[in-house]
Amino acid sequence: MPTYRSLSSDPRQGLREGSMMEEEWEAEKAEEIDYVFKIVVIGDSAVGKTQLLGRFTKDEFYFDSKSTIGVEFQTRTITLNKKRIKAQIWDTAGQERYRAITSAYYRGALGAMLVYDITKRATFDHVARWVDELRDNADSSIAVMLIGNKSDLADKRAVAAADAVEFAEEQGLYFSEASAFTGDNVEAAFLRLLEEIHGVVSRKALEARRNNAVDGGADAGHVVSLKGTRVEVSMMETSAMRTGTQCGCSS
Repeated sequence: MPTYRSLSSDPRQGLREGSMMEEEWEAEKAEEIDYVFKIVVIGDSAVGKTQLLGRFTKDEFYFDSKSTIGVEFQTRTITLNKKRIKAQIWDTAGQERYRAITSAYYRGALGAMLVYDITKRATFDHVARWVDELRDNADSSIAVMLIGNKSDLADKRAVAAADAVEFAEEQGLYFSEASAFTGDNVEAAFLRLLEEIHGVVSRKALEARRNNAVDGGADAGHVVSLKGTRVEVSMMETSAMRTGTQCGCSS
């Protein structure tokens, strides 16, 4: 079952509770699961971050949703490539006054869901600032998915999908449009991000084992073999994919 928790709006209390949440996160690693992946959901206020999270973890949409205060998180456990993976997804407030609080929660994040509202151009214009903040606070190997939320309101569109694809290509992000209201593409976007995180973690594990084998002297002759399962993902073809850059885009 998915879990849900929120932090106090008081900065000091919020940081204390944040420390407790991190202790719980570490404890979860002892459960019978293979991985715990921390993901942060970021973007301007009122773009639908909490709604996307609720749709993915509980398949629910909150008609009376209010702005997130501080930081909240929910979890969902899935099976991916024959591994049990617990996604711990942190929903960060988009309001400017909470930026100092939420910056601490990038620590340990393996993935990020960067959300904008396709009906509000300003939320897309601010995406570059969020990318900068992410790169200033998160690990350089973090996997990032750019999400244009509220695709069900296409008649009110203020951000062309082509603009988002171009930005994603330039920044090396994955891209998808989705609707928290209808559920369209929400599951696929989160799973795509989790697949990318799993790929990064697997590659790092393989590199570490190879390095250990080299450093082990007598053990250097042993060959490490990691078996994986290929995952087919449907994505929009873009020039980035054709030229070999990191952007994977779907709508």
